[in-house]
Amino acid sequence: MKAIMVMFDSLNRRMLPPYGCGDVIAPNFTRLAECSVTFDTSYVGSMPCMPARRDLQTGRLSFLHRSWGPLEPFDDSVPRLLHESGIHTHLVSDHLHYWEDGGATYHQRFSTWEIVRGQEGDHWKALVDPPEPPAHRGQLWTQDYLNRQYMDAEEKQPMPQTFALGLDFLQLNKDRDNWFLQVETFDPHEPYYTQQAFKGLYPHEYDGLFYDWPVYGPNEDDEQTTRHLRCQYMALLTMCDKYLGKVLDFMDEYDMWKDTMLIVNTDHGFMLSEHDWWGKVIMPHYEEIARTPLFVYDPRCGAKGERRDALVQSIDLAPTLLEYFNVTIPEDMLGRPLRSVIAENTPIHEGVLFGQHGSQVNVTDGRYVYMRACATPDNKPLYQYTLMPTHMTFHFHIPELRTAELTGPFSFTKGCKVLRTDSSGFLGYGGPNVVCENPSDVLAKGAPNAEIFRNLLFDLKTDPYERNPLYDPELEERMIRLMVRLMEENDAPLSQFERLGLKDYMSGKATCKVK
Repeated sequence: MKAIMVMFDSLNRRMLPPYGCGDVIAPNFTRLAECSVTFDTSYVGSMPCMPARRDLQTGRLSFLHRSWGPLEPFDDSVPRLLHESGIHTHLVSDHLHYWEDGGATYHQRFSTWEIVRGQEGDHWKALVDPPEPPAHRGQLWTQDYLNRQYMDAEEKQPMPQTFALGLDFLQLNKDRDNWFLQVETFDPHEPYYTQQAFKGLYPHEYDGLFYDWPVYGPNEDDEQTTRHLRCQYMALLTMCDKYLGKVLDFMDEYDMWKDTMLIVNTDHGFMLSEHDWWGKVIMPHYEEIARTPLFVYDPRCGAKGERRDALVQSIDLAPTLLEYFNVTIPEDMLGRPLRSVIAENTPIHEGVLFGQHGSQVNVTDGRYVYMRACATPDNKPLYQYTLMPTHMTFHFHIPELRTAELTGPFSFTKGCKVLRTDSSGFLGYGGPNVVCENPSDVLAKGAPNAEIFRNLLFDLKTDPYERNPLYDPELEERMIRLMVRLMEENDAPLSQFERLGLKDYMSGKATCKVK
């Protein structure tokens, strides 16, 4: 048995032709839908990038206990479990967050791995006095502008190099058995850097400054500038489509469809001015962020060109791969194999949770989405639980560690106690990456309507763009009870129930004992 995962970052599903978009040139995504099963109700779990990858490897949610951070010593890792069962696992990626402190334990779980440098301000090329970028917004932009000087042709950009290495692996191993390949590119994550051959496909009027990298927050751009930035995203998405096509071409040429699973996925979506937002954090996790494109081909049933509306989630991919390779699924994994969904659209979830540490906790049953905000003005109590005290690009700060104490264990920590540190305030990526110290600060900076700090309920059948929040106490009560049950299944800390004002809804039978 063989399996390939092609993973993109920040795919907005509504920008893809198989999900109804007619503006983006992406014939290979259309072709992909014709040779796989397209999932219409697929959701994220933990947000953003590395929390999503922790979910992907462990098959369980992490955002209720932890913000951005490494795999923990007690985590079950699918690449490692496959490797230990005789399945060779190989990662090819240009996703720079793997090489930072907060992602340093993920790629090491694979049997072998290769990296490509240069994405999004990656600390790559060295020049003591680097050139000033056309739009200067800090050191990250300066480093990125320097890196671009070394990728002035398509073949020099990280994505083409990443796919070339993935195709090298396929060429070397196409006649061998028992392997899993993950080809993962950072694109179409911002910045939307690509070549004129792709940009020229989306002509539009723009007479402003150099601009291909949105700043997360309320959209304060005029209509022309907004259109320009969306066109930059579409151009990069067309480039992604080109390299996806190379994988499909290889599978066609060597008839790999007979014995190879193909998964094409993303970690999350991205707000491209919808609801007047740029980005994927701070704002509520609207459908553009939370509902993800997902395509799977399983050679055991051979379903192609079909759609599935059963509710699924990113944590389901871990047990899906283990079941496919006949490897025992650990009890701590709460995701479920997709085999029956792919074959027969069999429902596997009554509801799923998703969210970002310290922000709203969200639940959906596939039709309704309920977003539960903090019930306390200071967003307390809120803690991080970890044995790996690093954030995105650095260690926990000394003041954080001074608050640390051992607590637990949780049901999934293999009997290990963990460090608990204070995570007070409204968290973005967590800890030193706090978006602001107090929710009111965001509102003062212009966040629309204070929506990020109130409960929201939507009916996706009648309001798919989530423009009209419902007021329905009976329905809200039902969604609260679904949320609490799923939080209890995930052994969420008591502090989360307290922060959200949900402690009175707890069943009394829950395993949740750690504050």
